[in-house]
Amino acid sequence: MSNQPAHKIKLGLTTATIWNNDGNYSVDITRSYRDGQGEWNNTSSLFHSDLLNAAKCAERAEIWISRQHATR
Repeated sequence: MSNQPAHKIKLGLTTATIWNNDGNYSVDITRSYRDGQGEWNNTSSLFHSDLLNAAKCAERAEIWISRQHATR
């Protein structure tokens, strides 16, 4: 897997990060938050209010990956 993501999709605080491993794509879905010191962090734990954006990110990631496969 590359050190750099192939693509990122962001909706609100939710991000789908797409990784390319020799044409096999994987997706991490995370939510950004600020800790007690005001620093930005990411977590894979989602609140109920994050689920719709997570679903939309997953759908857009699937579309992006499908397009990558179609252009081969």
